Amino acid sequence: MATPGPLRRAYHWSAAHAPWSAWAWRNTALVAAAVPMATPAALAVTFLTFHPGSALTALAAVLALCPLLTTLQRSRFWSLTGHDIPAIHWPRPWYHRHGLIPRLRAETTWRQYGYHLLVSPLAALGGALVVIGWTAGAAFALVFSWAWALPAGQRPTGWSDKYVGFTILGVLLLLATPALAALIARLDTGAATALLGPNRAKELERRVEDLAESRADVLDAADLERRRIERDLHDGAQQRLVSLAMNLGIARATLTDLPPEARAVIDEAHREAKEAIEELSNLVRGLHPAVLEDRGLDAAISGIAARAPFPVDLTVDLDRRPTPTIEAVAYFVVSETLANIAKHAHATRCSVHVRRHTTTLTITVTDNGIGGADPAAGTGLLGLHKRVGSIDGTLTITSPHGGPTTITVELPCGL
Repeated sequence: MATPGPLRRAYHWSAAHAPWSAWAWRNTALVAAAVPMATPAALAVTFLTFHPGSALTALAAVLALCPLLTTLQRSRFWSLTGHDIPAIHWPRPWYHRHGLIPRLRAETTWRQYGYHLLVSPLAALGGALVVIGWTAGAAFALVFSWAWALPAGQRPTGWSDKYVGFTILGVLLLLATPALAALIARLDTGAATALLGPNRAKELERRVEDLAESRADVLDAADLERRRIERDLHDGAQQRLVSLAMNLGIARATLTDLPPEARAVIDEAHREAKEAIEELSNLVRGLHPAVLEDRGLDAAISGIAARAPFPVDLTVDLDRRPTPTIEAVAYFVVSETLANIAKHAHATRCSVHVRRHTTTLTITVTDNGIGGADPAAGTGLLGLHKRVGSIDGTLTITSPHGGPTTITVELPCGL
């Protein structure tokens, strides 16, 4: 499809913004509807001018009408332009004994008062100017069509310069009034969005808090699910495998008169059962070891260090236990880091230091391997980043080529 030329674009723009276009009448309707909306504020100002002693009464009337006026203004913008100003949700209604005072103290309430007492009268003044512009423009532009109704002494006798000037002025007013209506509508819409709606910064802050709470709930639920799976595997499938291995061992010891082929099958099944038990035990420990829940992070990490294929210098300094979620992430960090060192670092020694400083749990793992650890190389460090980042933790890796490698993880204990 060919791109329209400048003349065609100018024609389409002029047609869309002509005095008879929907754009012009929509803006006119919006600003004209602001005139009756400002009547309560105008009456209050007038009352205060002539009766200054009753200022509190007039102010109280405006404050009481504020929720209704806000609803009407929001309806005006939505019904005429489709612009939605979000409503402010209060935890309690205004007539509740704990609902009125918080509303009067809220910053959003006073922003609404500012709109109704200051912006709304100005918008009504602009709406009145727009209505006057349309009326005067139509009257001046059509002066020759109604001039015959004037008294005989005032009727035009021809195409006088006076009435031609009125006609030109009327046409100019008809062309300029839509632009004035659009300007007032834009200013009014911007002011209403900023003053009648919720504070965007506070709404974002509230949403961040809600998301943080929901994420903490999801993490706790995931950790609880891992514990359930660990218990089911440990008390169910693992016990069945242990029973199977015992039965196979008993059969191998007692059934000595079986043919060699049958004894070979029993021996193979017994060996496979023991290997399955060992793999399942490793899987259970990876999900959520029972010792972590029963005895805490110190005992769980000590078990990891004891199973490592190299000496591990372990130091754990915890004044009190972190939350189960933090413990699970810390256990995963140490377990995965030691596994990576055993697979890739070619290290002969390693040190693990776990300390809690007020609201932060710090884990430092150092090895004397070859270095060059890169999270993008697929060595499991990317998974560490994701797991630590899921609870707003930080992970720092210092691993020059030739070693040593130091991994520092900081986990917030406020979760």
